[in-house]
Amino acid sequence: MKEVVYTRAAPEPIGPYSQAVKVGNMLFISGQIPIDPKTGGVVSGGIKEQTRQVLENIRAILEAAGYSLSDVVMAFVFLSDMSLFGQFNEVYSEYFKERPPARVTVQAARLPRDVLIEIAVIAAR
Repeated sequence: MKEVVYTRAAPEPIGPYSQAVKVGNMLFISGQIPIDPKTGGVVSGGIKEQTRQVLENIRAILEAAGYSLSDVVMAFVFLSDMSLFGQFNEVYSEYFKERPPARVTVQAARLPRDVLIEIAVIAAR
């Protein structure tokens, strides 16, 4: 059975998609960009600030579904420029210290709202 997950602690979807969908023990979180859920605007700053906001948005969705960052098994990362990879990794590693999930990181030609990063994840329990 498919269950849609929604929380006001993460940004409203900007299109026809759910923040996350739970199927069995799996949680599929849609791509999150660095939008502050309180203001609806893109956070100011560079890749570190944007990465932190994206991961906080993901954490909020995970928690709304009863999961945590430790349940993330796969991450799909889209960067506007691979030259940002090192700075992104610094922040990412703060959130996934032990037993990090599998990950794909690619450079995207353009991301929504011209942000620097978008991340989608899959979690399982």
